[in-house]
Amino acid sequence: MRILQLHSNFIVFKPVEKEINIAEEAAKEDVRVEEVVVLFTAIEEGDDTALAQKAIDDARAFLGRLKVNRILIYPFAHLSSNLSQPSQALAVIKAMDAYAKQKGLETFRAPFGWNKQFTISIKGHPLAEMARNYTPTSAAPAQVQATDEAKKESEPISAALKAEDTMKSHWHILQTDGQLVPVEEFKFKTHNNLQKFANYEIKKTRAVTQMPPHVPLMKRLEIADYEPGSDPGNIRWYPKGRLIKSLLEQYVSLRVAQYGGMEVETPLMYDFNHPSLASYLNRFPARQYVLKSEDKELFLRFAACFGQFLMAHDAQISYKQLPLKLFELTRYSFRREKSGEVVGLKRLRAFTMPDCHAFCADYEQAKTEFMTRFELSLDVLSNIGLGKDDYEIALRFTKDFYTEHKEFIAALAQNFGKPMLAEVWNERFFYFALKWDLNFVDNQDKAAALSTDQIDVENAKRYEITYVDEKGEKQYPLILHCSPSGAIERDIYALLEKAYREQITGKAPMLPLWLSPTQVRLIPLSDKFLTKVTELAQQITDKCIRVDIDDSSATLQKKIRAAEQEWIPYIIVMGEKEIESGTLSVRIREEKGKQENLALEQLISKISKCIADKPFKPLPLPLYLSKRPVFHG
Repeated sequence: MRILQLHSNFIVFKPVEKEINIAEEAAKEDVRVEEVVVLFTAIEEGDDTALAQKAIDDARAFLGRLKVNRILIYPFAHLSSNLSQPSQALAVIKAMDAYAKQKGLETFRAPFGWNKQFTISIKGHPLAEMARNYTPTSAAPAQVQATDEAKKESEPISAALKAEDTMKSHWHILQTDGQLVPVEEFKFKTHNNLQKFANYEIKKTRAVTQMPPHVPLMKRLEIADYEPGSDPGNIRWYPKGRLIKSLLEQYVSLRVAQYGGMEVETPLMYDFNHPSLASYLNRFPARQYVLKSEDKELFLRFAACFGQFLMAHDAQISYKQLPLKLFELTRYSFRREKSGEVVGLKRLRAFTMPDCHAFCADYEQAKTEFMTRFELSLDVLSNIGLGKDDYEIALRFTKDFYTEHKEFIAALAQNFGKPMLAEVWNERFFYFALKWDLNFVDNQDKAAALSTDQIDVENAKRYEITYVDEKGEKQYPLILHCSPSGAIERDIYALLEKAYREQITGKAPMLPLWLSPTQVRLIPLSDKFLTKVTELAQQITDKCIRVDIDDSSATLQKKIRAAEQEWIPYIIVMGEKEIESGTLSVRIREEKGKQENLALEQLISKISKCIADKPFKPLPLPLYLSKRPVFHG
């Protein structure tokens, strides 16, 4: 059990969204408590009622010194990476609450299982802030009995995941000249974003304590929302969001096909006791969903590796066919992320991951392919709408690998044109010898990995994947694991966070034109122009441009304002003058609503140039706004 104890003038908190299915009932309204000692509490594996009583006894002793008799027990999972199962944690929290009241403390409690907003004012005396840590051995043996539900929720933790929490990393900045500079010696003066990323990575604090800006945006723009009928981290996609997601899926799949990836499809679930799979699970830092089917224990895939590796095991491969590239767009991959880390589109438990593996003969071929894929990934993100100013890159490798391949690692930094964060290990913990991941740094100075690639030195042997070399002998290939875009949901998260950031700097927030659900909004001045406006809309639609018509009864100003709030790139008000002259007065969002007079052909040409070479899908909603439902609350 970990407790952060704060003597406070006041705290105000508000439940925002349920995180887990067993979340307590609570009203979504502000709760204010004055003159209180707040116990931010994380319940860890093995914690019991004895610990709960010990923690309250210590708090009582502390309150006596302050002459205070009021506490607030605030469940706060973010203090620990070794959390108890939710049902057991709730039982311990309730035991703390009951024991505190039994001992005469005026006790308040924040609801368990919620994302909450809070504001706190902490007193200034030396004892106002204290941290406490309790282990089961420090208390009596009374136990909180786990329910059947908790037992079902228990999940195996891979050796790699455990190693990730304990391994020692040496942090450096890899400069564009190839030099490794210890992070504490690097001058970050002109690299503010890199400094934020380095701080985030080194602290390894993934928990989210505030609502990220993209969450209200994804709801208001009717892109996506939480699904209360599912596990936290599973998202519902509205028509506009489904269109955006589908276009991104199509674009990344097209780019991988052009690169030479052969698209395959593999199962969602696998045998937990399959010898190759069981071994690999312990080398991959992810938590699994586990289920039983007849006499087998199965897990839901968290990447496309399993199916592609089993497929490659059964294939006959010659050195002449290398590098061999297999690709799958997994809808979905599943990872049982900790509840305190699941938020919006940034970190999900079910996500869409383009996953491309390349089987290479040796390190020289692997390095050539690795660089090709590195450049592909940068270009994919650029076309999605994320440039080099929007992200930072981390390289991860062992000291031995750096010594042997120093020139290649320097070439990656030179190619990127910016310094990179380098995480260096004394020994290899995972199945890869080298990994890079591209990370978007958001408005809360937290990072999320998008594109990535890895040089895998273990799994060919583990899965008995071989190729026949020039001498007719079987050899194990190296395997590259690349996602050119990262999870599709995270790309949308990054685009929304970027739009919010641009809004703060005075720009009009918007999505890239090719991803905008509606690209042109036509607003007739009255119903008598509706027929002509509909004819015009058809001409625009015929050119593979998404256009809709606001035929609602709202005033003109409200219609324009609604279009602006929907981030519509081009807004055109249509009256008799525009219809007769054929000249359209076009409001251009990217230019802060500047109006430009364009003929229809000019407008179509302008838009077509911007969306050239990108996938197209038709309007995801009815042409007329009056025919559309409202999806967000």
